[in-house]
Amino acid sequence: MELKQFLEHLDSGKRVEPGSEELICMHALSQEAMRTTCELNNKYHTPEEVRELFSVLIGKPVDDAFGLFPPFYTDCGKNITLGKGVFINSGCQFQDQGGITIGDNALIGPKTVIATLNHGFVPEERGALDPKPVKIGKRVWLGANVTVLPGVTIGDNAIVAAGAVVAKDVPANTIVGGVPAKQIGIVPLK
Repeated sequence: MELKQFLEHLDSGKRVEPGSEELICMHALSQEAMRTTCELNNKYHTPEEVRELFSVLIGKPVDDAFGLFPPFYTDCGKNITLGKGVFINSGCQFQDQGGITIGDNALIGPKTVIATLNHGFVPEERGALDPKPVKIGKRVWLGANVTVLPGVTIGDNAIVAAGAVVAKDVPANTIVGGVPAKQIGIVPLK
């Protein structure tokens, strides 16, 4: 299966069944991602080299203002889309098969987890995977140890407090925190 066809399947929200061609492709992409993240994470690289390796990982260029502090983990990489000036702190883990889009100048705190896949809820369907995209707006700040669950959209300028588990959409210009995350404030705007 070609990458384009695989991503179209996942981006359409179609289920990935056990033993399917999509699952076989998913495993192959995981091996490629492990090779690249191993290179990225296991020795020092200049910021330029980090950007180069991250571009290889996601299969598209990143801008010169992109920043990443390794280590970084993903089991795919090819369904990550970044705006300009994004910064990803150390220890983050992205499960991006369902699609992760991060807007301009977003700040992703250390040890953030972004998940885009759920398993089937019915026990007999537990081996199936259901993709749902995560969208993070412009100038969003995710604090340390945040977890964002499949299908969540976080609006522009929002702040997610450290340790929060985001299970529902977050409106623009709001501050959320807790488990599950709830609104705890409003972002001050100029």
